Amino acid sequence: MDLQLLARFNAARSGRKPAILVTEIGSGAQRLVAPGDITEADPLAAELRARLKSGKSGLVELADGGQAFLTVSVPPPRIVLIGAVHISQALVPMAQIAGFDVTVVDPRTAFATPERFPDGTLLAEWPADVLDQLALDPYTALVALTHDPKIDDVPLAAALSSGCFYVGALGSRKTHGKRRERLLEAGVTPDAFDSIDAPIGADIGAASPAEIAVAVLANIIAALRKSPESKSHEPKGEGGRP
Repeated sequence: MDLQLLARFNAARSGRKPAILVTEIGSGAQRLVAPGDITEADPLAAELRARLKSGKSGLVELADGGQAFLTVSVPPPRIVLIGAVHISQALVPMAQIAGFDVTVVDPRTAFATPERFPDGTLLAEWPADVLDQLALDPYTALVALTHDPKIDDVPLAAALSSGCFYVGALGSRKTHGKRRERLLEAGVTPDAFDSIDAPIGADIGAASPAEIAVAVLANIIAALRKSPESKSHEPKGEGGRP
């Protein structure tokens, strides 16, 4: 392997940047592909996009009858929870079992304690102060759970501008309507705002914090694993969310 190519591949991995190393089996020719490099002129365009979604490496057939091996590197999916609340306490272990890294952020030190969150990463800070540390990206899901605009609004706007694969916010339709007014005034576009999962979670009639956590995790997994075309766009009911 070309050492410069290897260095670029390793830099992408360490920087949480998705990349695919394409190696032609016959010739040994290699190229490194980032998501922004894929165009319709690339004969492997559809396959490359699918592999970035699945994260799976493997052999593919080429148009000339040859084969190429795709070495796929995508960042591990993670969840950032804004609010050290009861729902977060239930969601952290569920998400970790499902393979997500989890970070909980809440400036309220009465809630953000190691006793309540012994696992995962806990930041007892204002979200606005740790945005650089969080490094939100398209492989991150952000969930806002505090009901407090002073805590939730900044990370919600940051998640939308960072292309997080899932952005959800707890609250009734009335609460979400007020949130819309604030975020649009702060510069969020209507289309971006409408991508927020609210009322949050799958419509399963969830009532308890643990049930709401299940509903939220279900929608996070659906956002990560399902193609946009396969997702339902039917309006959701209130689903028992507060």
